[in-house]
Amino acid sequence: MARMHSRAKGKSGSTKPSKKSVPAWVQYKPKEVELLVTKYAKEGKTASQIGIFLRDEYGIPDVKLITGKSVTKILADKNAAPEIPEDLSALIRKAVLIKKHLEEKKKDLTAKRGLQLTESKIRRLTKYYKNSGKLPKGWKYDPEKIKLYVE
Repeated sequence: MARMHSRAKGKSGSTKPSKKSVPAWVQYKPKEVELLVTKYAKEGKTASQIGIFLRDEYGIPDVKLITGKSVTKILADKNAAPEIPEDLSALIRKAVLIKKHLEEKKKDLTAKRGLQLTESKIRRLTKYYKNSGKLPKGWKYDPEKIKLYVE
């Protein structure tokens, strides 16, 4: 599949195993995994960080295979989910950092183009999240106000 803002057709990343059953060597029960997820959410970790941490430290290959729910669904059930989805907040953080860079180096046209591309991705994602109900209909991306949210 091609990249969003270029014509490049890079290789995809790693792929999950096609087997859809819990491996025999996993020793954790669904309740234990949910407790671990909520524990790390209280520590301030994002959903992807929780998944990576469970994989590396506890040997849990896939939370969804064991519990039947994704990490974000577990967090939503426990009322620990962030108000802005993780991918959108990462893009917003990236845009804030690019703006900060552009304040110091005003002639960096490559960074200016990167900011335009990043903000277009943000607008596209907000449109999707508003239609799917994950963001309120009145939510608006304002670069000046959102700076306070990220910091």
